[in-house]
Amino acid sequence: QVQLVESGGGLVQAGGSLRLSCAASGTIFSINDMGWYRQAPGNQRELVARITSGGTSNYADSVKGRFTISRDNAKNTVYLQMSSLKPEDTAVYYCNAKRVLTSFGFYDDTWGQGTQVTVSS
Repeated sequence: QVQLVESGGGLVQAGGSLRLSCAASGTIFSINDMGWYRQAPGNQRELVARITSGGTSNYADSVKGRFTISRDNAKNTVYLQMSSLKPEDTAVYYCNAKRVLTSFGFYDDTWGQGTQVTVSS
């Protein structure tokens, strides 16, 4: 079984920064893509950023130039450095891992429990 545990959310003023972390636990041999999604009240969950195991990343247009995704494959951990935060970045942020290979086989799509990010104006 695979679990994703997020940390680093909180309350920050507009223009501030936060760093989210997500660690995958379990007997993991490899993880394909890892990413961050977010969901604001009344909105659908949307992709924020994702990164392949080789380090190729892509971002939502709304966060380009402000957010940076990175990962440490040895630690099965993905990070999201968020800078120049805006009130519209307020949402629950979810970590996602695709095609996780464990001792029990593949887990195609695994989600974390979410962490709240609130940006005040």
